[in-house]
Amino acid sequence: MSGGNEKMSYGALGLVEVVGSCNAVVVLDQMLKTSDVEFRTWHTKCGGHATIFLSGDIAAVKAAVDAVKGNPPCEIIAAAVISAPSEETSRLVKEEEEKHHK
Repeated sequence: MSGGNEKMSYGALGLVEVVGSCNAVVVLDQMLKTSDVEFRTWHTKCGGHATIFLSGDIAAVKAAVDAVKGNPPCEIIAAAVISAPSEETSRLVKEEEEKHHK
């Protein structure tokens, strides 16, 4: 981990929750093909739920999330777009990225 006050920000964060890792990969693939977004990380929890985090400019993230909501390849449990996320939210995503990308 880096020290100091490294500032990170995203134009927007997109979150999509599904059940199952396979479904998460299919949803992620569809979102990446829809617009110019970047996969950040994903978080899994009990019951097989997986939340996918992606980032990009607000329009691109909204287009990607709307694409899977409008033509879902599987059941979408929840989806959200956070424009201009707070530093704390960005920090939480960055910590999750670091857990998975060591």
